Amino acid sequence: MSFETVWRDLRTEATDLDSGTVLVTPASDRPFVVTSSADDRIVVEFRERNEERILWRDQFEVLYERLAVEGEELSASELPPGVEPYVVVLSLGMEFDVDGDTLRASDDGVAGESPFRHPEWEVRTTPERAHDDALLLADALERYDVADLDSLSSEDLVNLYVLLSDVQREADRFRRATSDLLLDRIGPEGRLHGQFGSVTRTSRRRRRLKPTEEILDALEAEGIPEDWVLGIDQDKLDVVLSVTDLVESAVYDVDEQVYVQKTGVEEGEKHSRLEGLKDRLAEAEDDEAAADLHQEIEVLEERIDEVLAAG
Repeated sequence: MSFETVWRDLRTEATDLDSGTVLVTPASDRPFVVTSSADDRIVVEFRERNEERILWRDQFEVLYERLAVEGEELSASELPPGVEPYVVVLSLGMEFDVDGDTLRASDDGVAGESPFRHPEWEVRTTPERAHDDALLLADALERYDVADLDSLSSEDLVNLYVLLSDVQREADRFRRATSDLLLDRIGPEGRLHGQFGSVTRTSRRRRRLKPTEEILDALEAEGIPEDWVLGIDQDKLDVVLSVTDLVESAVYDVDEQVYVQKTGVEEGEKHSRLEGLKDRLAEAEDDEAAADLHQEIEVLEERIDEVLAAG
């Protein structure tokens, strides 16, 4: 098959992807979408920074020659970042197949199928996940009588706990990202203020023991007896417990803590509920509910301003 035919089919498959589908680079894990194509290019956009990039036809032809003509294979996880989007788009062609980590020419490939295709919902950015989970939590807080948790069913309590856990996880990831940026903007003794609060630079010390040999050498250099710092080695003690009749309670004070652990998240149910919320919000933009919501927000902002003004 000529590359001209391959190129024509590849452009069709790349531009006909579903709107809810994204492509993800295998090594750097960067999601992107195809925005357009022309005779000499396919244009893609990386989602995390809205970064547009042109993938040139002649570069696709070079890869095609290596794979289809010379019979070479490419390891997807070892690709240079600049080559990744080419290989991902190329994998959409029916002339290619991905077996595990390896891209090769194949007579059994299926047009449009690729392991690098993913639903957009699965590859959301941290800000998007934080936003969506917070919206779902806000909806749950409106629907459930959270002022009386005892009155909630076990299923509702599980839903509430999972959403709280997810919001905490994504918010903490997002918080760390914003913290890194703020450290670059705050001076050694500086403070920054925002509408909702202030932040300042702080520090704390964490100590880790040096290797035992270095510690003993340092003690010897100062004339300090080794037995002043030698004690029970917990790892060795655990080995003794596992191979002897010594009982744990004889050498440990054990406090058992019972807690709830999240063991699963129904992402499909979350997605379905979120889509319903987005539809409701879109419909509310033109009715009285939207006006009421905006009024409530304005009242809340006025109360916050009054509290801040009162010091």
